Amino acid sequence: MRFLWTFLRIRTAVNSGQYRRALHQKSGETELLQHLRSQLKAAGPITVADYMREVLTNPTAGYYMHKDVFGTQGDFITSPEISQMFGELLGVWCVNEWMLGGSPRSMQVVELGPGRGTLAQDMLRVFQQFPMMQDVVSLHLVEVSPKMAAMQEERLTGVIEDDKRKNAASGGDIVYKKRKTKAGVPISWYSDIHDVPQEFSCYIAHEFLDALPVHKFQRTPQGWREVLVDVDDGEGPHHLRFVLSPTPTAACKGFIQAGEKRDHLEVCPRAGVLVQHLADRIVEHGGAALLADYGHDGTKTDTLRGFRNHQLHEVLQEPGSADLTADVDFSYLRHMCAGKDKAVTHGPITQREFLENMAIELRLQVLQRNADESQRKDLLSGYDMLTNPDKMGDRFKFFSITRQRTPPKGSRTPSEPAGFYRLEFQ
Repeated sequence: MRFLWTFLRIRTAVNSGQYRRALHQKSGETELLQHLRSQLKAAGPITVADYMREVLTNPTAGYYMHKDVFGTQGDFITSPEISQMFGELLGVWCVNEWMLGGSPRSMQVVELGPGRGTLAQDMLRVFQQFPMMQDVVSLHLVEVSPKMAAMQEERLTGVIEDDKRKNAASGGDIVYKKRKTKAGVPISWYSDIHDVPQEFSCYIAHEFLDALPVHKFQRTPQGWREVLVDVDDGEGPHHLRFVLSPTPTAACKGFIQAGEKRDHLEVCPRAGVLVQHLADRIVEHGGAALLADYGHDGTKTDTLRGFRNHQLHEVLQEPGSADLTADVDFSYLRHMCAGKDKAVTHGPITQREFLENMAIELRLQVLQRNADESQRKDLLSGYDMLTNPDKMGDRFKFFSITRQRTPPKGSRTPSEPAGFYRLEFQ
């Protein structure tokens, strides 16, 4: 996992020769660093959540806002980019949930953080194989980055047109793009999930939650303190440093659950609010949500890390030049949904379990039949990367939210969503 310069670890590292060699060699400066330094000197330290928000989504210098960060030429690669099988099986998942929901006349597929549009493209290809779904599906993409929205538009429609973002004060749904795919499926783009119409929907969030800002807390002899980011004009390796709040912050009092046993804690309030919102939508209008990400079930502590050029990157080094991510605490998401009447959570289970339950081996066999030697090699490589426990198979987790449902008497249909039990094919 990514080495993190927490306040306590910095103190420990001061005596190391490696740290002393770095004392007079600060990391590089960026446009965003200049903005942050001014902000910190004027108003004092900020939370790690505020720091992540600036680094990732600052309108002028945020990491996600103006470049393609995916693939071999970017900083990391995701499961949909590795193999078409991933997106196809998620498409099958949506079809299954649509049928369990009574096959309504319309189904919104809502993807949060759609990347290059690869996952959406693979899911749409699956829907085209089901005649009964013609004129049923519409695609709704929640994307804040103009650069990524343009890439999604080009992949899914073949053209790029100007954004026409409406002012939130104008009322109504805030749709900044409306197009149709090459096959005629309507697509709409939004900046916020709250702007997506409330109808029967399958919500997909793949590697979305891990980029949402987290608050970090440290247990001390004086009680819980929040980890903050401050200017470092001394001899530290970077222009920023982690410090502890001198007294408990409002976040300490509001986000740490009674009985917490860990000494270091990361909490993502935005993820908690999001799953509550999705649960409300699903209970009221039907559908299901599938969340897939790096994560744990309330066991890990210090997971905040950065990625640049497919390598781990220091969190405070050259802000805006690297991705920041923290493992999703699925126990927290489950807790946040616990009070939602008629909403049920499932998982987390590993990506390997989910894909095997969705019959990825069968899909692999079908694709290999018409593949040449090079394609077969790529298919097997992708399958291994997605399912191998030492690669992505056990590191990624799947979590789902559905409406409470009871199968008809005598039915063999499980109450769990697809992927959380093994599908059987005749």
